[in-house]
Amino acid sequence: MTGRIERRFAELKQKGRAALVTFVTAGDPDYETSLKIIKGLPKAGADIIEFGMPFTDPMADGPAIQAAGLRALHAGQTMKKNLKLVREFRAGDKETPVVLMGYYNPIYVYGVDRFLRDAKSAGVDGLIVVDLPPEEDDELCLPAITADINFIRLATPTTDDQRAPTVFRNTSGFVYYVSVLGITGTKAPDLKSVEKNVNRLRKHTNLPIAVGFGVKTAAQARAIARSADGVVVGSALVSAIKDSLTKAGKPSSKTVKAVHSLVSDIARGVRS
Repeated sequence: MTGRIERRFAELKQKGRAALVTFVTAGDPDYETSLKIIKGLPKAGADIIEFGMPFTDPMADGPAIQAAGLRALHAGQTMKKNLKLVREFRAGDKETPVVLMGYYNPIYVYGVDRFLRDAKSAGVDGLIVVDLPPEEDDELCLPAITADINFIRLATPTTDDQRAPTVFRNTSGFVYYVSVLGITGTKAPDLKSVEKNVNRLRKHTNLPIAVGFGVKTAAQARAIARSADGVVVGSALVSAIKDSLTKAGKPSSKTVKAVHSLVSDIARGVRS
């Protein structure tokens, strides 16, 4: 499979730099503001965009992304609207890879075959589904591959050399290395440990390895980009949205700009 994700990492490898992967929750704080944020991410410096699919019980996510998911759901976000966001983004951008990230329950409820068909039609390139282990590949991973959609797997500090081949068996696009144990956005990554584990995992896969969970600053991004193929930033962007809202929880004139400014700042770190 050679799609947008593979092409983007190949382009950046030729340029000698890592990818900046940005995560925002689809529909946060509302659909129209979310669309404006997403449309501006590539110009701000994002190389790959992850859309979080809001869910009521996001067990791997920290308080910032949990709150973002609830804001989106309260504003009326649905799976249909997640895919509509992708479609509207794709109308103006044919090249930036788009990955949907979330949990299996909303996909299962929507219907796996229908979801994969609609996702591919909308312009989705990859999926990250955090609660489906390799032992459950028949549920979604293998059907996604058949539908020509990358299935991106998470690896963690506890993914040892014995487990790694199983984790990477049907993984495609890239590997998402979770730099800290626990939930998103609550701890800073140990940079020496990240470098050591990324180099160890390279023995088990030829795929690019992107590092996320806890990356909040340009300095952290710069340090991680030295050893990884990509840097994932999520909770920091979601927090920027929250901090820009009015007291009533509505978007303000600062909301879109706050996210794009932070992405630009972190992008400079990745590129330096």
